[in-house]
Parts: sequence; C-alpha cells; structure tokens
Amino acid sequence: QVHLVESGGGLVQAGGSLRLSCAASGSIFSVNDMGWYRQALGKQRELVATINSGGSTNSADSVKGRFTISRDSAKNTVYLQMNSLKPEDTAVYYCNADIRRYSGSVYVNYWGQGTQVTVSS
Repeated sequence: QVHLVESGGGLVQAGGSLRLSCAASGSIFSVNDMGWYRQALGKQRELVATINSGGSTNSADSVKGRFTISRDSAKNTVYLQMNSLKPEDTAVYYCNADIRRYSGSVYVNYWGQGTQVTVSS
C-alpha cells in the first residue's frame, strides 16, 4: 500500500506563514509529479502548485509570489511554504502524487487525507 500523510496545517493570522509537508510511504519504486490542491467550503477542489521529478514547478495565479512548492525526492516528500496568507487561502489542503509501486508498473495517482488551513482576518 501507499500512503500520503500531510502535516503542518493550522490556524494563522492574515499575513502569517505556514509550511505544509507531505510524505509518501509504503511500497514505492518511484514518484513522478507531486502537488498540492485545496478545497474551500462549498467550492470545488483547485490546484495550488505542482512539481515534477525534475524540479519544474507550476502554481495557480492566486498564490504566485506567496507560496513555494519544493520536494525532497530522497524522502518522497513535498513541501508547500505559504507566506503572506490571506483569509481566502482558508481551505483543506490535499497532497497529490503520481507513484509507481514496482519496476515496470504504471504510475497511479494518490491523494492524502487533507489538512486544514485557516487564516483569520
């Protein structure tokens, strides 16, 4: 089995910072794209940022200049550094990864259980 476990969420005042972490564990041969998505109450899940195995990143316009995604491939871990947080960043943040469990197998997409980020005004 494969598990994605997020940590680092919480309550912060507007303008503050948080760092989310997501570690993939279990039977893992390789990890391709990793990313963060978020879902606010009553809204659809949306992309926040992604990073591929080569380190190239992509992020939503709403977080550019404030959020930074990075990864430690040796630890199968992805991070999201969130600065200058705004109340509209309040959401459940989900980790996502494409993981190959065995040599020669296909990549399968996995989700974490989510971590709540609440930004107070």
